[in-house]
Amino acid sequence: MRTVFKKLLVVALVFGTLTSYANEVVDVNTTMNYVKKGNHISVSDAFGKIIYSGEINYNGNLTSLYDFTQLQNGLYDVEVTNGYKIEISTIEVMNNKVSIVDVNKTVIFKPVVRNDNSQLIISKLALDHEDMEIELFYKGELIHTETVSGETILNRVYKLDATLKGNYTTIIKSNNRVFVKNFRI
Repeated sequence: MRTVFKKLLVVALVFGTLTSYANEVVDVNTTMNYVKKGNHISVSDAFGKIIYSGEINYNGNLTSLYDFTQLQNGLYDVEVTNGYKIEISTIEVMNNKVSIVDVNKTVIFKPVVRNDNSQLIISKLALDHEDMEIELFYKGELIHTETVSGETILNRVYKLDATLKGNYTTIIKSNNRVFVKNFRI
């Protein structure tokens, strides 16, 4: 009889625990809320003026790592750069209270530039179908320019003259931004 009572008590406790968790609301952390050490953060006001820019020193929730309550009332864009992805969200500060208005309002993928055996490989994920303007410089002199458009994945491979050793620079313009990459052959 005691073993039956103990088993019923255990079953009741398990069901009680499960139903209490079933009523709990789970907050889904977005990439914007959770940031990692080494990512870059930039905060700009409604006029586009950057009021803070720096490297994230700890893993964690963005709003707990940074005290946005000290900002004046208004809307602010927060950019978190994570590798080849830039996530832009909007926060609102009103009477020392912070709320996230648009989580991941915009995601911009940075172009990837690689040099492999005198081949220059440029690729960019363009889910927004944004054009990519490429300028290639050798020792400060423009040697090639091209606009790539029309696809969700923009790719270009350029064969460089292996005998022209020295400093090269690519300037890629896309999503109203400029990405610069220097390399040597």
